[in-house]
Amino acid sequence: MTSSASSTRAASPNGHGHAPTPPLPPTTLKQENAALAAGIPSVLSNSETYSLLALTVACATVLGNTVRRDDGAPLTASLALSGIAFAATYAMIRWLGPSFVRAGIKGADLNKVQRRTLPECMGAVCAVVYLLAIIVFIPMPFYKDIVAATSGGGNRDVVLPEIVPAAHVEQGRLLHRFPHSKLASFLSAIISLQSITLLGIGDDLFDIRWRHKFVIPAFAAIPLLVVYFVDFGVTSVVVPTPLQPYLGELVELGPLYYLYMTAVAIFSPNSINILAGINGIEVAQSVVVAALLVFNDALYLLAGPYPHPATDSHLFSLYFLLPFLGVSLALLVHNWFPARVFVGDTYCYFAGMVFVVVSILGHFSKTLVLLLLPQIANFIYSAPQIFGLIPCPRHRMPRFHARTGLLEPSVTAWLPDRQPKPPIVWALRLLARLHLLRMTTDPKNPEIIQETTNMTLLNLWLVWRGPLREDRLAIEIVVMQTLVGLFGLFVRHRLALLIFKEDNLGAVGY
Repeated sequence: MTSSASSTRAASPNGHGHAPTPPLPPTTLKQENAALAAGIPSVLSNSETYSLLALTVACATVLGNTVRRDDGAPLTASLALSGIAFAATYAMIRWLGPSFVRAGIKGADLNKVQRRTLPECMGAVCAVVYLLAIIVFIPMPFYKDIVAATSGGGNRDVVLPEIVPAAHVEQGRLLHRFPHSKLASFLSAIISLQSITLLGIGDDLFDIRWRHKFVIPAFAAIPLLVVYFVDFGVTSVVVPTPLQPYLGELVELGPLYYLYMTAVAIFSPNSINILAGINGIEVAQSVVVAALLVFNDALYLLAGPYPHPATDSHLFSLYFLLPFLGVSLALLVHNWFPARVFVGDTYCYFAGMVFVVVSILGHFSKTLVLLLLPQIANFIYSAPQIFGLIPCPRHRMPRFHARTGLLEPSVTAWLPDRQPKPPIVWALRLLARLHLLRMTTDPKNPEIIQETTNMTLLNLWLVWRGPLREDRLAIEIVVMQTLVGLFGLFVRHRLALLIFKEDNLGAVGY
């Protein structure tokens, strides 16, 4: 549950928590501060200052010019705010890092020869800047409704005749034209994101036990589900063409569909949190998923004829994803190998909930599931340790070998008098034969299991590829995430036509 191969917190199902470092003797404290100062400069260089200032001024100018457009140019405004959010996040991470350390919000980077103490919970900075950017952005999509349709004065500029037509009285004045349902989507999204951010900060500060926090994202998703029910309410799914003669074109799931969306809301934040343990991996995987969702949105916006029926939904998605990419890229610069900050659980929950927001209110939750296939695989593979069928060590992150400087799979040790039960032994040996696990047995008695590699995707990748540098492992996992995501979009928009009559983009199968 960390942002890098980090420090020393209580045991968690993903096996790599990190907690505030305990008080140190004066000599050790001086060494720690020296390592800290070497690892995280708190002052922006001149080139960084000028670059960020130039980016901010350019984006602010673009943002100011959008008010001259009749429609407010919300997509352009979102891009401009994303640039400003990048600059603000980049600078604030640098400025606030030492303050977090002094407050005890810090952790040790374990997978290094010289362990450095780095500021923790920097995902909170990222999330706060993002939420402020979204709040500032809210008027932009409603510019024509607020200003163009009402001259900026609501209904005050409307002069009613002495005899008011009945139809006008029934419909109200211009206020009835305002898209309140669209505004409700923005507000519910902000409530959900604020709720999940508070959960992440609480977890980083107080180390909430995994089983207590696992279902909390479902409560954060309640505003989204209420808006979905009121504004959209579709709970039917299209039946594959070969089965339509037996089941009809649609199957109504009713409450089961809301349970499905709740499951997505629970899984997405936790899945980012579980696939963690090396520098940069949480932010990098989130950036890839967000970029693929942006690509998916662009497919709909560029599809003819324009506007596509799903245009508003995918514009809504872009409005939330573009600032997310801005703040995440700024965080990734500091969290990539060798990390200068840790993102903490706050970022993992926050990133996962952003995906939940855009997929539920954008009506493409099944597409999100396709993009999270690596996270799903990691969860299924980790399930025996997560649910206690196999012992879960305190740290399941890959093991650093100081002599070679490479990462190797971490292991679970089995004592001779505490061997797994026969069904577990059979499963472990099967996984070992399938090269999905590395097992070490007693040379004198092969029936005795001494070690098995921990069951995470990162350790499995090292079983397949052999020892790797930390940054190389992160790059390969990110490339895998990208390729699997692109294949998921190909399945969604092309292979689906083999069993469905039509794709949402308008392509026709059969």
